[in-house]
Amino acid sequence: MYLLVGLGNPGPQYAGNRHNIGFMAIDEIARQHHFGPWRRKFQGEISEGQIGPNKVLLLKPTTFMNESGRAVSEACRFYKIAPQDVYVYHDELDLSPGKVKAKLGGGVAGHNGLRSTGAHIGNDFHRIRLGIGHPGRERVTQWVLGDFAKADREWLEPTLDALAYTASSLIENDLGRFMTDFNQRLAPPVNGHKKARSKSASADGAPSPSAKKAASGSADKQNGGAESARSAQAAEPPRNAMAEALKRLVTRDKDE
Repeated sequence: MYLLVGLGNPGPQYAGNRHNIGFMAIDEIARQHHFGPWRRKFQGEISEGQIGPNKVLLLKPTTFMNESGRAVSEACRFYKIAPQDVYVYHDELDLSPGKVKAKLGGGVAGHNGLRSTGAHIGNDFHRIRLGIGHPGRERVTQWVLGDFAKADREWLEPTLDALAYTASSLIENDLGRFMTDFNQRLAPPVNGHKKARSKSASADGAPSPSAKKAASGSADKQNGGAESARSAQAAEPPRNAMAEALKRLVTRDKDE
């Protein structure tokens, strides 16, 4: 069995915090892979299911971030899960928003949830680092305990979707393949070439305000060109009409 852990703080007042992106990732994995109902156990909330042929336990500790390791260690002891089969999703200040990196082992980089987990099961567990950006040293606490802005949906929703979609690659212990699959999910290749995600479209596919403005400007330019062409056509009579007018003038002169 594999254990996938999302780090965060319990309670509705923290639900939208940047610090809770780990919870959000686990929730999306549960949704996409049709896991069972959530229930309280191991000082947290757990859900059981399968990802491919593998049995997986999802865990969201409810001990608050600083004591996350207590819940993780209880689940590991009960199911006899080795640290190498534990995957912890957590927020990462030192990565730009939407950037994701995965590694086995390493330090805690000042993250209290990782520090607690390492203190209880050792450091040989996988970290899935989910970038939220760094606001500057003076604003760190306010930043991580602040909610994601509406504009963040443009990268947050596709990132969570890609994390859930590629969970099977992750637990097969091939981090290189996981990162490749993750990046391709965000920007799938087209005809052998990687298609970049459009910066001028929102996450739901609707054009962004800048895209609308650009489209409007392009349309105005096209309309302006069409109007100029029509004006030029109106100013210059059709050749047939000019010939008829000249013919009538010659005929009138002969009659006179």
